[in-house]
Amino acid sequence: MSTVIAVRQLWQRAESKTILHDVNLEMRPGRFIGLIGPNGSGKSTLLRAMGGLRRPAAGEVLLDGACLHRMKPKAVARHIAYVPQDLSAELDFTAEEIVMLGRYAHRGRFASASAADREAVREAMRTTGITSLADRRVTELSGGQRQMVFIAKALAQQPRILLLDEPISALDIRHQLRVMKLLQERTNAGLLVVAALHDLNLAARFCDELILLRHGHVLASGAPECVMTSERLRQAYGVEASIRRDERTGKPAVTALDEVRMQAAY
Repeated sequence: MSTVIAVRQLWQRAESKTILHDVNLEMRPGRFIGLIGPNGSGKSTLLRAMGGLRRPAAGEVLLDGACLHRMKPKAVARHIAYVPQDLSAELDFTAEEIVMLGRYAHRGRFASASAADREAVREAMRTTGITSLADRRVTELSGGQRQMVFIAKALAQQPRILLLDEPISALDIRHQLRVMKLLQERTNAGLLVVAALHDLNLAARFCDELILLRHGHVLASGAPECVMTSERLRQAYGVEASIRRDERTGKPAVTALDEVRMQAAY
């Protein structure tokens, strides 16, 4: 399949600090791509740049060959949905009302919800298993339920690209598995999913490709078994790790053994 989103010589800075250094990536439809790396490695910044939410200091992000940051936000939202790390629990809306917010890119400014909007919302809630929560206030929901509501909101946008910033970091293992399975299933319909992840074992199990970041540099990218080596995890995380092949999944399984002295930053 052809590239749907490309990152070309991307640099990002915050005040005097460089956050991303000359990042170059290509991503195709129907893939689940995990962004991994320690805190502060640039995962969230890269996601926001790919979502058109942060203008590059240099370089560009291309959507179907067109510069993303020259497009209007509503046009971007017809193609890209973004689920942030911090989900507000203070919104006084029902779950269904939150999911309906995902349809804004497909409606006129003052237009009411159409039959197509309502069907998209119903389908997104059914897919995420939250139909029974439709009339519940978001403030009443658990963290796992709230996460599913905002993923449903993103799916209701009917995007081609879904970006998620640490979608499972605050969830128990049951909800983590549920979210990862859901995201993996959506790629079968051609959706490109890119998620920042901290759990290396779940990332290796469910993702088609991994991108390992360190200090804003892409240290490695490719299939999980190629990216997750003891040497690369030592460089990125400063840990000695044992990596074996899981007998059930056939994917790499990581056990962190000890801290090691970190090499100097780039």
